[in-house]
Amino acid sequence: MSIDATLRLLSKARGLSVADIATAIPRAGIGTVNAWLKGEKLPGRDQVDALARAFGVPASALLSELASSLDPARTKGEHELLAAYRSLGTRQQGALLEVARSMKPKVAR
Repeated sequence: MSIDATLRLLSKARGLSVADIATAIPRAGIGTVNAWLKGEKLPGRDQVDALARAFGVPASALLSELASSLDPARTKGEHELLAAYRSLGTRQQGALLEVARSMKPKVAR
């Protein structure tokens, strides 16, 4: 789950408004928090720590998707494919996996 989706889910679960979140985060106004929730901006390290404290979760819970999406071992195409895969429904993901498996080269014996 992306950091913006995680933040939206946590804010809803905790009953926190954008203003509540902005108040809990140093140097973050309502506009900045809105941009985080929309995925237009990413919070900085100190802000992630403050967000984690505000929501009562470890910072790693907010960053796991971001860390995996920035994996330097993956090519740009792999990042794009993974993002596209994650945007699909369960049935579509299954169908895409079947197509990908069918494209795997056969090993000569």
